[in-house]
Amino acid sequence: MLTYMAAYQFVEGGVHAHVLNFPGAITCGADLGEARRMLASALLDLAGYALERGESLPRPDPLLTDPDADVEEPIHLHPRASTGIEVIPAGVVVP
Repeated sequence: MLTYMAAYQFVEGGVHAHVLNFPGAITCGADLGEARRMLASALLDLAGYALERGESLPRPDPLLTDPDADVEEPIHLHPRASTGIEVIPAGVVVP
């Protein structure tokens, strides 16, 4: 698990959100809850894209802050490992 810092700024009409130290992880929502969901989705998409391209992920910096943020909080990225191998129980015939 990697833990980054998320920053939220309340603006007219909604909430701007970005992940500090993860370029491109930026979004907005109508309220804080929506901005949180959208930011989690953006972080997951960007991390997946970077890994598919063989790029490393930015190193989280827990001390990084945004002086313009109204709210800052941790946001966790849970990368998963998988293989292209399919496990077929003994005795099962695959057409």
